[in-house]
Amino acid sequence: MPFRETSPMEERIALLREFEMGAFSVTDLCRRHGISRDTFYVWKRRRESGEERWFEDRSHAVAHCRHATSAKVGQRIVATRERFPHYGPKKIKAWLERQAPGEAWPVASTIGDILKRAGLVEPKRRRRAAIGQGEIVTPATSPNEEWSIDFKGWFRTSDGVRCDPLTITDAASRFLIEVRIVEPTWAGVRGALERVFEDIGLPDAIRSDNGAPFGSSGAGGLSALSVWWLKLGIEPHYIPPSSPQDNGRHERMHRTLKAQTSRPAAASIADQQTRFDRFRAHYNEERPHEALEQATPASRWTRPGRRLPRHVDDVWYDADHEVRRVRPNGEIKWQGEPVFIGEAMAGELVGLVEIDDGCHLARFASRDLGLIGRDRRLLRFAPPRARLRAAPDPAVTAER
Repeated sequence: MPFRETSPMEERIALLREFEMGAFSVTDLCRRHGISRDTFYVWKRRRESGEERWFEDRSHAVAHCRHATSAKVGQRIVATRERFPHYGPKKIKAWLERQAPGEAWPVASTIGDILKRAGLVEPKRRRRAAIGQGEIVTPATSPNEEWSIDFKGWFRTSDGVRCDPLTITDAASRFLIEVRIVEPTWAGVRGALERVFEDIGLPDAIRSDNGAPFGSSGAGGLSALSVWWLKLGIEPHYIPPSSPQDNGRHERMHRTLKAQTSRPAAASIADQQTRFDRFRAHYNEERPHEALEQATPASRWTRPGRRLPRHVDDVWYDADHEVRRVRPNGEIKWQGEPVFIGEAMAGELVGLVEIDDGCHLARFASRDLGLIGRDRRLLRFAPPRARLRAAPDPAVTAER
């Protein structure tokens, strides 16, 4: 007869039958079946309880957890996610705490579990973090210390019209200053900026990429637009070429803007601008921001103290400089010879100061443009570019 291995349930039934026969003591039975006396008495009590299937394993799951999230709270969390599909657990928690501060809302991880059970979370593929390199500048920490400007990337509305959204944010507060559909030219951008400067005021600096209309390959990297900024006392900050991570805060906003306003695109340019306006109000005044400890950008931003002047004067240079006005073709006359400076400075005053025997440094406002050598040619400078780094930790600095 072949050997058949008995199941745990059959072992328990046999154990109690042998006990009833009285042939073995409890100690002997436990030794024969390889169990402890405590286990024996557990199964004995189970059988004496009259339970029909006393010999089966019971679930070890907790029947009731007093810390479990109530169905009502779970419904509020799901409803918030459905209202704001792009909110993650941290933003949902911050939103609910502002709406009902007296309620004991669960932690973000529990909110994430509730969203998963409701089928409202899509698994994301993890990407390896990029290796940082060349970080040498501390990010802005005060409102209007630095703004960021860029075009989000053009697309077409449903009626086939090209849409170029110009975006402007404050680096420190993440306040979305403007999202405006304009022509991607220096005139289009200047018109949009004039309206912003008139309504809000002037920042200390503006960070952008190196492409037109913000920058150029000319002397100092200046364009007609950044020349205007310098005359207004705004310092152009250019990121290194092919380094969008050095404008990462602005690029991250672009991802959110794209996901919530242009997928799919609106029916027309007018409808698309309405979407941008609604998004800007929501982004600034309602949407919690993780980098701001779940506060809103509007709660951290203040208007600049500097206003747009009615008249912009020529740039002033001290007595150490010789001053020349740039001709429409981008040249100046220097020591009887034409020297090409750059068409971006056409009509503007540049200063020249001697730094070595026969060599002069050409400047426009605070920007060094290049060196004019003995051959009367300008050796142009590239724009100063600086990568970002995190601000130093005061506690660590104090320890040192």
